[in-house]
Amino acid sequence: MPSTKNRRLRKKLYLDEFAILGFELSCTLDVKTSDEFDSVLNQLVDFIESRDLSMGGGGNAELFGAFICPNNRYASATNEDRDALTAWLDENKSTKNVTVGELVDANYGA
Repeated sequence: MPSTKNRRLRKKLYLDEFAILGFELSCTLDVKTSDEFDSVLNQLVDFIESRDLSMGGGGNAELFGAFICPNNRYASATNEDRDALTAWLDENKSTKNVTVGELVDANYGA
């Protein structure tokens, strides 16, 4: 349902056309050492940054979870970003049980 607030307030509150979309990801990791974990994490961060996205979250050598959102202030993650990340995680031999969530409002969760 569209907001009744004026454009300036919608922008300030990140509502409607100014909403920032992001998505969750989780996976299990098949790594034996902390060096392997660091390597997988560095590769993941490089891939995410190459798509002009940011990641917040973490985990350990067994389970990893994060929320992915855009680097730019009024940008949004896209379904293409979700698909590319899913494909990258599926191709990586160290990641298993990959779950990538739907796009959601990064500020309000709806």
